[in-house]
Amino acid sequence: MDVIAFGGVFLEIVFGHMPSPPRPGEEVYADEFAISCGGAVTAAGAASRMGVHAGLCTVLGTDLGSRVAQEYCRRAGVDLSTSRHVTGPAAGITVVLNYDDDRAFITHRPPHPAPERAEPERWLEALRQQRPSWCYVHPGPGMSRLIREARSLGIRVALDVGLDSISSDPAGVLDCVRLADVFLPNTDELLRLTQADSLAAAIDTASSWGTPVVVKRGPSGAVVADRAGRTEVTEGIRAVHVRDRTGAGDAFAGALIGALCQGASMAEAAAAGNAAGSETVGKLGAVGQVEMEGLGGILLR
Repeated sequence: MDVIAFGGVFLEIVFGHMPSPPRPGEEVYADEFAISCGGAVTAAGAASRMGVHAGLCTVLGTDLGSRVAQEYCRRAGVDLSTSRHVTGPAAGITVVLNYDDDRAFITHRPPHPAPERAEPERWLEALRQQRPSWCYVHPGPGMSRLIREARSLGIRVALDVGLDSISSDPAGVLDCVRLADVFLPNTDELLRLTQADSLAAAIDTASSWGTPVVVKRGPSGAVVADRAGRTEVTEGIRAVHVRDRTGAGDAFAGALIGALCQGASMAEAAAAGNAAGSETVGKLGAVGQVEMEGLGGILLR
């Protein structure tokens, strides 16, 4: 494999534009609806669309969310050979509400099977066996060791992050950032992590950590900050009708890694990420509607 994306997957129940979220006791109507999937599968799918051999290392169960993710991976050409299969629910469930030019989420995660606490060790074994060129990870318990081991195997590491990790363990996030080959925060995440009052100041701080940083800026493109300096990248951005911003950052990351696998410079890879992000916001759900036989009838009957 060229790249393996590590992490959980989610069933996404996505409601398109609505005037406002419902108040207690109130019902509102959305103009669109879709069933999709998200999480690490989004990055894996975006990398696969770049023409590289992409894999997803996750836990898949017998629940609807896992089935939707597997169907998407089958169609997208994402390799699931490193994923673990269990009986019962494994995928999270997220309801996405789009309003006020943004979205809100309600998420449920099923109780994790006990062996999942050792997932980083299983992920390391997958890296040792597959030896991909790149892997895609988020900070968390055991991840600094995984990143060190990956680097010792000659595997490059793309590190993404979420606000929850920054809030719960900022020191652990920084440990992972300093070990990675590229760090992929969005503007809000970098501002929170650096506690800076401007993006320019945040990038200055991040540049001192020694790891190239690509800041995802949505419709404004990206900023690449590395030893060569600071470059604003707007290539790849396309004007689209925004239906749902869910998954745009993960798609950016997957496309960027796919481009790097094919020898692109960091700025060229960021342009590929911009294009993938633009494509994603024109869909409902992180990977768009996932069609499965009988699914629409079951949910919309």
